Amino acid sequence: MPVTQRPLHLAVALDGPLQHPDAAAHFVRLGQLAERGTLDFVTLGDSFTGPGLDALAVLARIAPATDRIGLVPTVTTTHTEPFHVSTAVSTLDWVSRGRAGWAVGVSTTDAEAALFGRRDAAPPADVWREAGEVADVAARLWDSWEDDAEIRDRASGRFVDRDKLHYVDFTGSTFSVRGPSIVPRPPQGRPVTVIDATGDGDGGPAAEEAAAAYADVALVRAEDPQAAGAARTALRERARALGRNPDRLIVLASLPVELYSSGDAVGLADLLGDWHADGAADGFHLRPADPARDLAHLVDGTVPVLQHRCLLRRFYPGATLREHLGLPRPANRYALAREAS
Repeated sequence: MPVTQRPLHLAVALDGPLQHPDAAAHFVRLGQLAERGTLDFVTLGDSFTGPGLDALAVLARIAPATDRIGLVPTVTTTHTEPFHVSTAVSTLDWVSRGRAGWAVGVSTTDAEAALFGRRDAAPPADVWREAGEVADVAARLWDSWEDDAEIRDRASGRFVDRDKLHYVDFTGSTFSVRGPSIVPRPPQGRPVTVIDATGDGDGGPAAEEAAAAYADVALVRAEDPQAAGAARTALRERARALGRNPDRLIVLASLPVELYSSGDAVGLADLLGDWHADGAADGFHLRPADPARDLAHLVDGTVPVLQHRCLLRRFYPGATLREHLGLPRPANRYALAREAS
């Protein structure tokens, strides 16, 4: 039975052919265009060996040129120190005033492993289990400063209340982190964690487990609404089994799109509306074939149709990415434990 109609979430990938002499300006224009369409967030892929700019640096450049759009770069956890991952994403949240997320990425190739020379490439199941541990410790590091840990008392010379800084003392399968972070707790408490539950096609059960355990937003690649709906149900059930509130896990169907005309854009609105009415997903992460062309059709064609049908907001009611997604700001686990004791 179709679910009750409710506003859907909409995000878009900025990846695509790039032939612009000024890449930074190109991405700024795309980010501003996505914001005009009141999309929840944009994503930008990354890898150690692929061409292009560092995704996190690009979105940090977009941050001061936008006001509301969420910014979600891919951050590869394999071969990268979890402490550095946490610090970089936290910094993006500060730069964007609470609009940051991160898409958890992994590396499985010998070529990328050779760049670091510390260990051999590992199977997808192993690196996705490690990625889940990185997501876990990143959240702990973001909590390692309580919200009011900063004192900034010039008279006494005290910058921070040391009693409100906490060691995370985390030991994973391939790393250990003591903490605390070197960056104060981010504006959102914890930036939004996005995980592709299909592991970009090769993650298997380990990617699904990481998404169910640690994601705020899970992406599902499916060819029909039935498959997407089944994946959403499975992820929510697994999240519940892990002790999470499944309503705190947003599942987006990640779909490739190619728009050549306004007719295509209206047809896409019909498809998204039908999938959403069937309960296939909480919204959509669209992957345009050519963002420079397709994003304009999406914003000027698909978005107005969805807004007219009351399926997409006409303005941003909040300022942070968590507010766009309807996710609460998480309580600090260490502050809760201290208060309880």
